[in-house]
Amino acid sequence: MKILSFVQQADLEFAARLGLAVLCGASIGFERQWRARMAGLRTNALVAAGAALFVLLSAGLEDPSPSRVAAQVVSGIGFLGAGVILRDGLNIRGLNTAATLWCAAAVGCLAGAGMPLGAITGAAAVIVTNVALRPLARRLDRSPDTGAEFEHPYRFVAVCRSENEAHVRTLVVRALAGPDFGLRSVRSDNLPDGESVEVRADLCIAGGRGSTALENAVSRLSLEPAVTSVAWELIGDGIDDGDHDDSRAAHRPTWFRGRGGG
Repeated sequence: MKILSFVQQADLEFAARLGLAVLCGASIGFERQWRARMAGLRTNALVAAGAALFVLLSAGLEDPSPSRVAAQVVSGIGFLGAGVILRDGLNIRGLNTAATLWCAAAVGCLAGAGMPLGAITGAAAVIVTNVALRPLARRLDRSPDTGAEFEHPYRFVAVCRSENEAHVRTLVVRALAGPDFGLRSVRSDNLPDGESVEVRADLCIAGGRGSTALENAVSRLSLEPAVTSVAWELIGDGIDDGDHDDSRAAHRPTWFRGRGGG
């Protein structure tokens, strides 16, 4: 009976630690799932459970150095985090998701090591960080870099077949509708070959963020099959909404050939 009681007590403690890890991981994942991120409820719960299981295995085997297993968990979660980091044009996406998975693994290790208060506190800290700091991060992203900024005029041009004009015009407006851009005008002109149309957008961008923001838009539109070519240029001290002649542009545009063919 004593042996049976000991086995039951050990099993209950094992289940309690594992259950706490799953609960804390699911709590972290709930916020990510609610915001429609790549790693959501199940992923974070599984990461925390896996980390806890490895720590529990180390404790069950009476490893003289249990911290070694936790260190291996930290290294192993890096490969999983790398899988959710994606490059979108000139931007990198998924870094916050990868960091959240890393934190979920740490919470699982705390739960597996028999530190319930630490696991709960860690999970709460991750959730508060993801929720409360998001508005502040967005405000900082939109804040000007210096005390006084000037708006620089740019021209964004996309060329497509005449039958795709409406679709490409919509794509251009969507690509330039972000907070970094101040869209002023959009116009379409037939090209001399009679089969192609040039969709031209004039806009202003504050500070020195113009090149990066426009390169990102060019990268996205150049992958569209309907777009024959796309480019942007800095057009000097003002936006010329009248004549189509761009001989006074400050920089000659660099053209990117799309996948739609010419």
